Amino acid sequence: MNILIKSAKIIDTSSKFHQKTRDVLIENGKISNIAANIKNPKGYKEVSLKNLHISAGWFDTSVSFGEPGYEERETILNGLKVAAKSGFTAVALNANTNPFIDNKSAVEFSVNKADQHAVSLYPIANLTQQAKGKELAELYDMSNSGAIAFGDYNVPISNANLMKIALLYAQNFNGLVLSFPQDNTIANSGSANEGKNSTLLGLKGNPALAEELQIARDLFLLEYTDGKLHIPTISTTKSVKLIADAKKKGLDVTCSVSAHHILLTDDELDDFNTNCKVAPPLRTKKDINVLIKGIKNGTIDMITSDHNPIDIEHKKVEFENAMNGTIGLESLFGVINSVLGLEKTIDCITNRPRTRFSIENPIIKIGKIANITLFDPDIKYEFQEENILSTSKNSAFLGKQLKGKVYGIFANNKLILN
Repeated sequence: MNILIKSAKIIDTSSKFHQKTRDVLIENGKISNIAANIKNPKGYKEVSLKNLHISAGWFDTSVSFGEPGYEERETILNGLKVAAKSGFTAVALNANTNPFIDNKSAVEFSVNKADQHAVSLYPIANLTQQAKGKELAELYDMSNSGAIAFGDYNVPISNANLMKIALLYAQNFNGLVLSFPQDNTIANSGSANEGKNSTLLGLKGNPALAEELQIARDLFLLEYTDGKLHIPTISTTKSVKLIADAKKKGLDVTCSVSAHHILLTDDELDDFNTNCKVAPPLRTKKDINVLIKGIKNGTIDMITSDHNPIDIEHKKVEFENAMNGTIGLESLFGVINSVLGLEKTIDCITNRPRTRFSIENPIIKIGKIANITLFDPDIKYEFQEENILSTSKNSAFLGKQLKGKVYGIFANNKLILN
């Protein structure tokens, strides 16, 4: 495909055009020219948009779509459409499906379903068979079929020896192991952060201790095995310190935080809004401040939407009976751009996550394949249901003021615009 992008401010710290406004000519899917003013050579489609900014295509490391098994929540194809219109050229798909992504055929199903789409899909396969935490899944075979990492989505591994074996075994093929940070014996059936608000609302508490104990255990195992670990969606003050200390020791550990954990606190639960029932639970303002500091100093490596569509039948119920999860692809940029500012936002959804998941980082440079997100970082708006593109509507950000809107993407030789 051939297009000419006009007057776009380039946000790409690895490009010599960073912070410069340029025209970008794309021919047959490759960037053929970048200059102050390019005349349209052959009547190509022109993209000229107000306050247009572009960056390398964004990557979300924690996305759930439902298919196979829960297509009423979201299909893979509609999920990829949502991702594209939310600015993402790549997503990592969680294994909370039915059947689970715990064998090479299941991995290949997801990969093939996304074949030829503008958005690249990378499966995170199950670490254990059927996410039961008892026996390792076929990690090596799934790696060969396209899985980029291994973890049971929102299901902690209670068996420390199994986690030790996983960290040792995955080293044979440079595999990345994920461990959801929660000790279920402490969390029990808690549905909200244990503290003042959970007490006032009469909700069972899930204490920060449950997260921190699991992280401490996993870091001890990581040090023992010299393995490679990623801890998704941390949420507490002490979790940040534990991971910072582990990095100082030289352990091969990274972590992510979800967008809702750097904007929303457990004060959101005052009206028992089940869209705000997530795992880990929303914490306190103090936790948010430490998480943001951890992003800025590099302790926290990346930010994810942790996009998890849940159908209305599992959300419009009593709070403690509702399923955990919020959608977040559509709101991710507007949330983190309003909290962190533009350059840090782009870094946390481009270079940092791709590097950890061993995916090549795109760059805005002549001769390179075009993998680009188009956006306006300055628009301020209130997030409403009309902004939701997902089949499920369970957004924790409804009514929130966000900053920055996405125009679309160019990737895999395809242009998708809102």
